[in-house]
Amino acid sequence: MKNRPAPIELLAPARNADIAIAAIDHGADAVYMGASHHGARADATNSLDDVRRACDYAHRYEARIYATVNTLIYDNELGEVERLVHDLYRNGVDALIVQDLGLLRLDLPPIALHASTQCDLRTPEKARFLEALGFSQLVMARELTLDEISAIRRETSVPLEAFVHGALCVSYSGRCAISQALKGRSANRGECAQLCRLPYDLVDGKGQVLVEGKHLLSLRDMARHDRLEQMMAAGVSSFKIEGRLKDVGYVKNVVAFYRRAIDKIINRYPERYTRASMGSVEFTFEPSIEKSFNRGFTHYFLDHRHPKEGTSMASIDTPKSQGEYLGRAQRCNGNTLMIDTQTALANGDGLSYFDAQGTFTGMRVNRYLGQGTVLLRERAAIPRGTAIYRTADKTFIDLLNKPSATRFIAVNARLRYTQGMLVLTLDDERGHKVTHSLECDLQPAAKHQDERQKSELAKLGGTIYRLHEAQVTGDIFIPASLLARLRRECIDLLDRVHEITRPVDMRRPEDKSFPCPVNSLTPADNVANHLTEQLYRDHGVTSISPALEAGSPVTSSTPLMHTRYCLRRQLGACLKGPNAHRLPGEIYLKTAATMLRVTCDCNNCEMVITRHN
Repeated sequence: MKNRPAPIELLAPARNADIAIAAIDHGADAVYMGASHHGARADATNSLDDVRRACDYAHRYEARIYATVNTLIYDNELGEVERLVHDLYRNGVDALIVQDLGLLRLDLPPIALHASTQCDLRTPEKARFLEALGFSQLVMARELTLDEISAIRRETSVPLEAFVHGALCVSYSGRCAISQALKGRSANRGECAQLCRLPYDLVDGKGQVLVEGKHLLSLRDMARHDRLEQMMAAGVSSFKIEGRLKDVGYVKNVVAFYRRAIDKIINRYPERYTRASMGSVEFTFEPSIEKSFNRGFTHYFLDHRHPKEGTSMASIDTPKSQGEYLGRAQRCNGNTLMIDTQTALANGDGLSYFDAQGTFTGMRVNRYLGQGTVLLRERAAIPRGTAIYRTADKTFIDLLNKPSATRFIAVNARLRYTQGMLVLTLDDERGHKVTHSLECDLQPAAKHQDERQKSELAKLGGTIYRLHEAQVTGDIFIPASLLARLRRECIDLLDRVHEITRPVDMRRPEDKSFPCPVNSLTPADNVANHLTEQLYRDHGVTSISPALEAGSPVTSSTPLMHTRYCLRRQLGACLKGPNAHRLPGEIYLKTAATMLRVTCDCNNCEMVITRHN
């Protein structure tokens, strides 16, 4: 039997319902958004009414809404989380993204469950376990290579989801305790203090400064638009954009960019892949990821488990957006700046550069004079040859602040007049077909009516439909009001049929006999309530230490960050390379208040950061 094409999902973030709707309009097949609580982004919550509004809009295109319930849950919160899940289910949410496995022991409706990236899925063994628990989709760790993704695909059958664009956590997701340990703000509870984006001094065991004031843990942003085909071949079917705190312009631009990139591959291999939702999209702008917030881009570990020494995964000079590179400064005199660039600028653009102290400094264009010359709002002293970046493209921002995309469902129409009945049949690309008729007495037309009837049937403004093809009965005169009524009532029927027949994913059953791949859990495994503990014990775990958030103490041996990113490799001093001598054996990260020990686990090519007492 011939295999069916695999549905490929573009999964977009949304801070609120308006951004969710914009993401759908710009081509997202699914959107993930927070509910009123327990969503891993404390600043991205939504009321049930807003969740319902996003669901209703998405479902018209067979797109989906996933609600993030992906924080650790304390015992005294289990009841309210259970009520929340029932509310989300009643309001149309298609699936929950879950971190805390105790949620699986609640009395839940039959809603589909997705394993969050916070579940720290890095191995085929962990993937098989999560699938056995009943998860319908697995979100893999960002750090995985194509080979590691392929290995997970071979051992599982449910869809695999991978991040494709956006900010990177330096730690394995779900295994970063530094915010909880040092600030009392748990990243696993949606309150990350972003300590990885701060400047640090790198010092040796005697306190001598080796690198001063650099953002040594701040990673570049991920961008894998040129690796999509390889990721599909490895088994990824859901491509996730990070950014639930991003504004609507960011979401519009990045979603549109990846929609085009994915569609090119689907169109090239229609026998292998298909869209996960319905509807065509037209844009009023040319998407460009360089024009939205970015710290510079990296493929991260997708191509290599052991990247080349000195490969820049980090943005150690600044955690701010670098935007798009324009060119080099030719001359700067007061507030007049000449840039060697072919790019047209605009009044109000934001420009940035690294000054003599290495600080990323911003400035605003007051007036563009043409040919790379601008008048700045403030005076500047920028040396010749300095790289200039555009961090705010005023013209582009203005485009995105307006309606910038149209998404529509193609519909075909067949109009007939038979035995005193005017009959209209509509069929759309979702596979729905409806027929509606009105009794009437019509007469032959004095002149052919084809174009007028097609024009009337095409008046679908205010709906999601656009007429593709129409067969009409041009030799009969049909009053415009009658044809308009028939069209409206038939469209209403089409909407109702879709609402009734829309497929809904259900929760998969749990295989309670499937063993957990490990029998001992540490605080890094994030057990924060008695139901999570019970689930693990049901699956054979015998030793369980609670999460830091649930009372485990922080000691000098507690991993505050567990990373595949290696600071020594970033700085060209890998312990297994020829330049290990560039840094001493003992290195530490230091701020005014904190000293952190950096330990390189060369056997696993990983790095662990602990608190230095």
